[in-house]
Amino acid sequence: MVDSSKGARVALHDLGGTGPTVLLAHANGFCGLMWQPVARELAAAAHCWALDFRGHGDSVSGPEEDYDWAGMADDVLAAVGAIQPAPRLAAGHSLGGAAILKAEQARPGTFDRAWVYEPVTIPESFLPPDGVKALGDIARSRKELFESRQAAYDRYAARPPFSLLDPEVLRAYVDCGFRDLPDGTVTMKCAREAEAAIFDNADRTAFDRLGEVGAAVTVAVSADTDPPALVAPLVAKQMPHATLDRFDDLTHFGPLQDPPRIAAAITAALFSG
Repeated sequence: MVDSSKGARVALHDLGGTGPTVLLAHANGFCGLMWQPVARELAAAAHCWALDFRGHGDSVSGPEEDYDWAGMADDVLAAVGAIQPAPRLAAGHSLGGAAILKAEQARPGTFDRAWVYEPVTIPESFLPPDGVKALGDIARSRKELFESRQAAYDRYAARPPFSLLDPEVLRAYVDCGFRDLPDGTVTMKCAREAEAAIFDNADRTAFDRLGEVGAAVTVAVSADTDPPALVAPLVAKQMPHATLDRFDDLTHFGPLQDPPRIAAAITAALFSG
């Protein structure tokens, strides 16, 4: 555990491998250990570490946490400062990708290269006045208590979008993203209100500063028609050293759907040239 801002403590997971250090950052509501299948595919090319953002996985939020997105960038920077050698390469999904870009804005030169899958770095014009309230409402309505991990796995495996996930990734979510309660039931480590607050506080500043990102960035995008996919080409266009990589047969959950293919894309982006 490493100290971050506002009293948060961030959990780091050494996923192994040989080669340059790569930091992996997860999406809202999930946890770092869901990157394990991707890290295994990357093991011959990189030494992977994953963090749990505040309010997620094994990380701890401070008593006054408001889940402003600047805190997520602080978590990325805290992870970079704690890992030796410090990762100069990073890959992130959704919130994780946005946090990597925001961290690079806060501390230019932190990363040499980054691979970000549909980072939720949304222009102000795409955001309603009350944030992404619909997604926050969905998060608040999620079932967070289950009689067992197997019951949670069975429920998710039968319903989209979780049913789209690679079975090993889904198992990692249930095994590592839930905690045991004294009565034998299990509950999500990322509380519904935390996930909802992150959606409600959707970042309104990072997009306009993307021109400050000097790292070589690959922006990956699916064929979805939701805002993260729609704005991904705009995100790439705003950065001076960015390219776009399309995955027309995947969804916003792409990094959780096809670990071997995602690992190959990360390898090409981070180790080419």
